[in-house]
Amino acid sequence: MINQDTINKIMDTARIEEVVGDFVALKKRGSSLIGNCPFHNEKTPSFNVSVTKGIYKCFGCGKGGDSVHFIMDHEKYSYPEALKYLAQKYNIEVEETVQSPQNIEAQNARESLYIVSEYAAGYFANELWTGQEGRAIGLSYFKERGFREDIVKKFQLGYSPEAWDALIVSATGAGHREEYLEKAGLSIRNDKGKLYDRFRGRVMFPIHNFTGRVIGFGGRTLKTDKKVPKYVNSPESDIYHKSNVLYGLFHAKKAIRDTDNCYLVEGYADVLAVHQAGVENVVASSGTSLTTEQIRLIGRFTENVTILYDGDAAGIKASLRGLDMILEEGLNVKVVNFPDGHDPDSYMHHVGSGAFKLYIEENRKDFILYKATILLKEAGTDPIKRAGIIRDIVESIAKIPDDIKASVFIRECSGLLQVEERILLSELNKMRAAKLKKASGSSNAPSGFQNQQQTYQPYPDGPPDNLFDDHAGPDDFVEPGGGSSPADDLIQEQEIVRLLLAFGHELVTWDGIDNMYIGSFIMQNLADVSFTDRMCSKIIAHYREEIENGHLPVANQFLKNSDREIANLAITLSTSPYTLSENWYNKHQIYVRDESVNLKATILGGIFHLKKRKVDRMLLDLLAEIKTDLDPVNQEILMQRYAQIKNVEREISKFLGSVIVK
Repeated sequence: MINQDTINKIMDTARIEEVVGDFVALKKRGSSLIGNCPFHNEKTPSFNVSVTKGIYKCFGCGKGGDSVHFIMDHEKYSYPEALKYLAQKYNIEVEETVQSPQNIEAQNARESLYIVSEYAAGYFANELWTGQEGRAIGLSYFKERGFREDIVKKFQLGYSPEAWDALIVSATGAGHREEYLEKAGLSIRNDKGKLYDRFRGRVMFPIHNFTGRVIGFGGRTLKTDKKVPKYVNSPESDIYHKSNVLYGLFHAKKAIRDTDNCYLVEGYADVLAVHQAGVENVVASSGTSLTTEQIRLIGRFTENVTILYDGDAAGIKASLRGLDMILEEGLNVKVVNFPDGHDPDSYMHHVGSGAFKLYIEENRKDFILYKATILLKEAGTDPIKRAGIIRDIVESIAKIPDDIKASVFIRECSGLLQVEERILLSELNKMRAAKLKKASGSSNAPSGFQNQQQTYQPYPDGPPDNLFDDHAGPDDFVEPGGGSSPADDLIQEQEIVRLLLAFGHELVTWDGIDNMYIGSFIMQNLADVSFTDRMCSKIIAHYREEIENGHLPVANQFLKNSDREIANLAITLSTSPYTLSENWYNKHQIYVRDESVNLKATILGGIFHLKKRKVDRMLLDLLAEIKTDLDPVNQEILMQRYAQIKNVEREISKFLGSVIVK
């Protein structure tokens, strides 16, 4: 168990923008940072990071929390595992009340797979550098391929000995169980129940996840026997899902963000070669055809992908068919084709780093135009083939979600294909209409129908007007009229919680009140008001208890509360999906008041709106009683009570500026 001092140090040191920034490309918007949510598929950013509050919030799927909870949600870690990850990131020594042995697996089975995979990576690397067989075969191979020692070490390349059980013997001797070697795909059990190493006699390419932990391996044989598969990859496991992994992404993610571009290659060696050339923003699909999940991984860091193709014409044509997926995800795609007989690896070693970088910079072409050129060349003058190719090109353009980009490509292709622009547009519209009809599941879909993805909304009808409004002034506190409802009560109760979180720690500055905090003032004025919402009531009760004990609660007590329900509500009420544009003042000279400018109106407005809701509820209940109670004496008492409460309502309404219909 990690002691509290260490936890406090981790929480104080971890910066939300740095932690989230390792996984999501963030851009500044107002006082917050935004990016595409890593927890659900989206093309328009709704994922917000508040640096000042140290929290994140997605207004699409509703997820939110602090640095620890982000790591827990993203990596599926337990609370202690997430703390240890952050401690390692910030070089904080973790002090535990009970230390676990370093050389045996953690009790958690998933963690055991990570541990045994890390052990295997270290074992393979050690064999490469110090083992007689590893140096003679594995290290010699990498040197012959022209890879520098620093690249070999950076990517933790290794060698698996030819012996049937070399890794098994070493791992079990170090305290690792055969069960986890088998589950991690490092060993295989034959029909007789005998366990043997999966990657015997191969050079090894460890595959890392986002955080740099080893989750799988690719092994390349150096034998010329055609019966032996050239590459063997780790099977699917609890920690390795190849369709969700890109080889080299852990080493490339910072460079991808910095350059706003990702180079995509085919194999492990291509990644190493391009990286060695000084182009570090390079990844490869990990032993599988490119998947939608892998494309979305890239989309977290950049909208720009550059494909580095081998020079083989047949391979290029086959790859073209799969790249429409990238367009469909809204990314911009360029292509670099190398001379015949060369792939990125061989070309880099053929011309050197400087010439390689210059070549890819000068030979990048837009994917659509590149595809059109390649296919038209193949079709020649055959009109039937050309018609099919034109349709194929338009199909690719139809997958681009951005209408402006699509129209630009239509115009470019019109000249290249020698077809009138209006004809291409007509074909494009037909394809899109057919796609929408298919998506709707009905041939009678109305014009303009769009099959939009349904995402979770914390407030199905949209956020309440005041709930996330950072710019309300006293004139905004106008009762819309109508009766009170449970939904109205919830809105006002949440508004009180929001005000406590935002301003509770500030001193009251208006006349007649001295040395009182806004939090205490609100609690004092709502002492006779009961909260009906369970979570609001929970927060209010905790706030009131802290004040009674002589402590003024701060927002972080709720934003980073161990009770996840409290933390989620606090985060939702403390963040906003909207940011006021600076152009209101800079360009139009329109000043929009911030609610903090007149805190008196803001706080009293919140208090009296809630009180009015409660009073309206009491009046409705009294009216119902008056109608049902036929006793004249009781009716008179109830009507007197009604008149008293009605007077209270008038006073509240007078302050709020409401018009009460008599």
